[in-house]
Amino acid sequence: MDKLDSMQLFTRVVELRSFTQAAQALNLKRSTVTDAIKQLETRLNIRLLQRTTRHVSPTLDGEAYYQRCLRILADVEDAEMAFAGAQPKGLLRVDVHGSMARHFLLPGLPDFLAQYPDIEFYMSEGDRLVDLVREGIDCVIRAGELKDSDMVARPLGTLPEITCASPDYLQRSGIPETPDDLAGHRMIGFRSSATGGLLPLVFQVQGKRREIQLPTSFSVNGAESMKEAARRGMGIIQVPHYGLLEDLAQGNLVQILANFPAGSLPVSLLYPRNRQLSPRVRVFIDWMVKEFARRDPHLT
Repeated sequence: MDKLDSMQLFTRVVELRSFTQAAQALNLKRSTVTDAIKQLETRLNIRLLQRTTRHVSPTLDGEAYYQRCLRILADVEDAEMAFAGAQPKGLLRVDVHGSMARHFLLPGLPDFLAQYPDIEFYMSEGDRLVDLVREGIDCVIRAGELKDSDMVARPLGTLPEITCASPDYLQRSGIPETPDDLAGHRMIGFRSSATGGLLPLVFQVQGKRREIQLPTSFSVNGAESMKEAARRGMGIIQVPHYGLLEDLAQGNLVQILANFPAGSLPVSLLYPRNRQLSPRVRVFIDWMVKEFARRDPHLT
């Protein structure tokens, strides 16, 4: 194993906090990984990792060496890409909510992979706040206001939301004409993955933001479950318009309070601040910005 291979192996151990997971990620035996790290520490004459029964973490020297390895490995990849005909290559790991993937990412992905045939694309689905470094994810796409974090956020656009309910619910509870008419109505609660709290309904009233918290007997933390509950007449919801086009066309849901806009969700692509971007991640980010702008006329 040469020095670059050792660096690559070491960075995977640090990122995954596990010899076993690093071995699986690199298709190596666990003993090969542990022996390589021991040889690396012997060659450098420093201890790079703290080992416990539960996980592995870098020492202060190990963290400094890890940062240098990231820069060196990225520089090597950049150097290889500089030659004529060189293409970004390797495993690209992206985490994105399923509905956004289906609407914005997957339709154009075959063209992206045809343009970069040496990239292997792995997509995980979710909307939780993942630990990008620990879980080995290159970048995530998220909707909503961002908390302060050590990640770099690249804005992709905004998703206008609308307020709606099922015809059955509106027949039972009445059709509100203004936000003041919502007294006596119920909402399907959406719990923030960041705080665990219920998010209020939001309206623009005479140019000002107004939040209304309605009673709820059912709450979720996923958009698909929220829409299904609304179809079954369990209450009012506010979700991005793009995800309701079929339901609105088929009459499963009806838009209400259209004169009082619900606002928009910002969409961002995030990646670790302390990680130098590889060429495959850079080309994906640039492509994703263009793809979001192209895929939906409601995006701003």
